[in-house]
Amino acid sequence: MSAELPVTERTRLRRAHQRGVFDRETIYAILDAQPLCHVACMVDGFPYVVPTLQWREGDTVYWHGSAASRAIRAQAGADVCLNVTLLDGLVLARSGFHHSANFRSVTLFGRPFRVDDPEEKRVKLARFIDGLYPGRAATLRPDTPQELKATAVLGLKIREGSAKVKDAGPSDPEEDCVLPIWAGVIPLHIVPGAPVSDPRNPEGVELPEHVRNFRLGRLRDTGAGLTR
Repeated sequence: MSAELPVTERTRLRRAHQRGVFDRETIYAILDAQPLCHVACMVDGFPYVVPTLQWREGDTVYWHGSAASRAIRAQAGADVCLNVTLLDGLVLARSGFHHSANFRSVTLFGRPFRVDDPEEKRVKLARFIDGLYPGRAATLRPDTPQELKATAVLGLKIREGSAKVKDAGPSDPEEDCVLPIWAGVIPLHIVPGAPVSDPRNPEGVELPEHVRNFRLGRLRDTGAGLTR
């Protein structure tokens, strides 16, 4: 397997091509850092964008949804576009024109396949849970056959796509830099708050280690978003 994805007509950047990244290491890191994704597809002749949660296993990205969803049913075997984006900072310049944002994003193209075998589906969903909260899947009650039937799992081989990364300060022209206007970067980070227990928890149920020691899990900070 090549260390880089091929550049295609759908993935070639027309503007700011210096921000385009095609190596798998960078693409995998962005996918692993953000479980929230958006999947675009055509449903009955109209474009739809569906937010859902994704996880990666090797060179395949998986996501799940309701088996009754029209969009999920339409995605299997059809052309889709999947995007994951992390907003790392807001860039304030000396003119409105040069304000921007620092970010990392991945856009993938392809035709997803369905995971139909109930046992394989159960394993995939358990890996998804453990990817966010290591060790939690083994503590949960088993999924029922009806729950597995009601849940669709789709997978997409990572064969066509690219990353786009911006991590820089303001791009003001030199003549603007003498103006008495503050410019710079406001870094943004996802920070977990204190866990809030369900009031229906039975008395004596302790906070598990994977919750008590939660450190963003897949949402690990790479340091992006700082001015350079």
